[in-house]
Amino acid sequence: MHLLALSGSLRAASLNTMALRALQKLAPESVAIRLYESIGALPHFNTDVEMSALPEIVAELRRQVAAVDGVVIACPEYAHGIPGSFKNALDWLVGMPDFPGKPVMLINTSPRSTHAQAALREVLATMSARLVHEADVAIELRNRSADEPEIVEALRVGLQAFVRACTEPRAF
Repeated sequence: MHLLALSGSLRAASLNTMALRALQKLAPESVAIRLYESIGALPHFNTDVEMSALPEIVAELRRQVAAVDGVVIACPEYAHGIPGSFKNALDWLVGMPDFPGKPVMLINTSPRSTHAQAALREVLATMSARLVHEADVAIELRNRSADEPEIVEALRVGLQAFVRACTEPRAF
């Protein structure tokens, strides 16, 4: 199974990226998790550009999303919303035919950040993502290590639920 991990933060010391890297380490051999690291390099979304020739970096992001069994997102909250750079990345994915029905797992590294999570769920629902709620993880990582047993267990349980949801046949 192949999963793509998207961090909504561009910070080098991002707690969201830390959670995704911890998830990579916890993955069984049968699950490969690739962290997409070019969100900050994506051009601003523009429908005119989308309708002509896609920039190669956007085409590559779309290829990576199309090729995986599911997407794992860890996204911070800025000013009660989704960070602009991450929303921009999602905007580039809206028109792709392979996104509707794609399983998505959400990780929240600051459980008080409910506004961004709600906005993210709304955007992903609009994009027809298959939100796997039973796999969602809410962990407080500020001033903590991703190696703490409680955090490892929460990530492990979330990943197991997500892998199960990605492999089980789904009734339409």
